[in-house]
Amino acid sequence: MITIKSDYELSLMREAGRIVYDTHKILKPYIKPGITTKELDKIAYEYIISRGATPSCLNYEGFPASICTSVNDVVVHGIPSDQKLKEGDIISIDICACYKGYHGDSAWSYKVGNVSKEKEYLLEHTEKALYEGLSKVKNGARLGDVSSAIEDYAVKHKLGVVRELVGHGVGSNLHEDPEVPNYGKKNTGIVLKTGMTIAIEPMLNLGIRKVYLLDDDWTIVTGDKKPSAHFEHTIVVTDDGYEILTGDDNYE
Repeated sequence: MITIKSDYELSLMREAGRIVYDTHKILKPYIKPGITTKELDKIAYEYIISRGATPSCLNYEGFPASICTSVNDVVVHGIPSDQKLKEGDIISIDICACYKGYHGDSAWSYKVGNVSKEKEYLLEHTEKALYEGLSKVKNGARLGDVSSAIEDYAVKHKLGVVRELVGHGVGSNLHEDPEVPNYGKKNTGIVLKTGMTIAIEPMLNLGIRKVYLLDDDWTIVTGDKKPSAHFEHTIVVTDDGYEILTGDDNYE
């Protein structure tokens, strides 16, 4: 069921989103060669708790950490570990926080030192694909307009669009209706209404779109081992557009 959030619910989601956004800002200076993804997870956990929230990912369906740390060819759901980041890596960090029963959810992809031109290209155009999708959001728009805008932009820039993973509604549950694919057809899908809250999250690959699941039952990697990027914001639909709940400027 798709819900319309009340002003009170939106006030809690704004705070949850701000905590997610601030956690990204806290982590960014630490994203350097030599740090482990487990160390990043610890910093995020301690900060989220300090803000009176809880990490939504921790123990969610058994996930063993507070954030997802997906490096290079890992598309999503990378589990923090003793893996050290290296010069030239890219890392997607997916952060979710729950504040007084309501969630914020945002992923961003970062460079570790200097990266190749190919990875620069991937990051630039995956982020732009997010905003292409967001540009179609407003009361009365169709969800397919959002999805098709992301797909059209990705295809134009020769990036693989992951189909097995989608955006989603957000609220008192981390994942709610509707699903928000990164591909689709214009003038199809549900009609967006003021007060709906959704996470839009392009996951684009430098190579083929196909992905597969590792034996840990969480980590999803690209089928050709080429890098993947992931950018996500939680937003609320407004009469004439949208409001980003997980930060109002770029994490970079």
